[in-house]
Amino acid sequence: MKSNFDIDELRTALAQEARALGFDCIGITAPGTIERAGQHFLEFIASGGHGDMDWLAAQPERRIDPRGLWADVRSVIMLGVNYGPDQDPLAILKQRTRAAISVYAQGDDYHDVIKKRLKALARWLVAAASRELEPCEVKVFVDTAAVMEKPLAQTAGLGWQGKHTNLVSREFGSWLFLGAIYTTIDLSRDTAETDHCGSCQACLDICPTSAFPAPYKLDARRCISYLTIENKGPIPRDFRKAIGNRIYGCDDCLAACPWNKFAQEGREAKLAARDELRAPGLADLARLDDAAFRALFTKSPVKRIGRDRFLRNVLIAIGNSGDVALAEEARRLLDDASPLVRGAAIWALGQLVPRDEFVAVKIAAMSTEQDNSVREEWQAAS
Repeated sequence: MKSNFDIDELRTALAQEARALGFDCIGITAPGTIERAGQHFLEFIASGGHGDMDWLAAQPERRIDPRGLWADVRSVIMLGVNYGPDQDPLAILKQRTRAAISVYAQGDDYHDVIKKRLKALARWLVAAASRELEPCEVKVFVDTAAVMEKPLAQTAGLGWQGKHTNLVSREFGSWLFLGAIYTTIDLSRDTAETDHCGSCQACLDICPTSAFPAPYKLDARRCISYLTIENKGPIPRDFRKAIGNRIYGCDDCLAACPWNKFAQEGREAKLAARDELRAPGLADLARLDDAAFRALFTKSPVKRIGRDRFLRNVLIAIGNSGDVALAEEARRLLDDASPLVRGAAIWALGQLVPRDEFVAVKIAAMSTEQDNSVREEWQAAS
């Protein structure tokens, strides 16, 4: 026999449990609330703005409505974990011989941290609902499935999608990791958050590569986060200077948001920046072999791009450093086993040494270089 425990009490108890597990905010929405966002997503895909992220375009019907992913879902529980930084993310950009790593990637991988908590909360919900009300099923997601987390978070009241397309919270500013629990139980809904951007376009104005063709529209192909993380090939030449010393991701549009004046420092130690990743020297990073790369970035999301793409990014930063002493790091990597690394080393060296010196190195290298992409870099750098 069930108790007098009702659905609202379950909702209250769920929120309490979520906070006890380390979530900073929770909201609940219905699965059919993101139709407009779904249409915008389809337009984004049709425009090619997703670049090489083919997984975004696959089975769009599963993404634009939670019921396309799981027909039985009746409620979507959206949860946020604050990862607010303890210092200005833009300050590192002035230290040209040091690497700028996006705030979210300076600690442990949020996927691992948050998924464990989501599973724990989902187990609690199943047990509580089955004990007090009715049996239910659940599925948990952290940025790895066909889930439109940001629009769902907005309809669940956690924040709104700003003009930079990221979620903005009145309480936490730009710094929220999101997770979702889909469930078959019908929970009471929260009120959707409204847009509070007004006439501000600080996030659009600060973008180094003009990745926003219009407010609320992103061309990922121009975004530094895409170029340094998702892009598997050479960094397009038109964007190399603009990347500066950003070697993994970019926080500019997030950090520029005025709502960050209300942001709080994150309270989760596992997500806090590691000292060795706050402002590592480019020279030290350029010397990492595969084993050292994996050791430095253990548990970090940076590890997923692999050593070769990582060194590609480091070499672009070296080329932008203006420090001629770093030319030796670029010169050494001209002989790297990876064509991707060799190609980036060519560009970096060309930015730092006199032309006659560069031409002499080119002549010697071209006599033995077999990879067409690397040969193209030599030709383009002439």
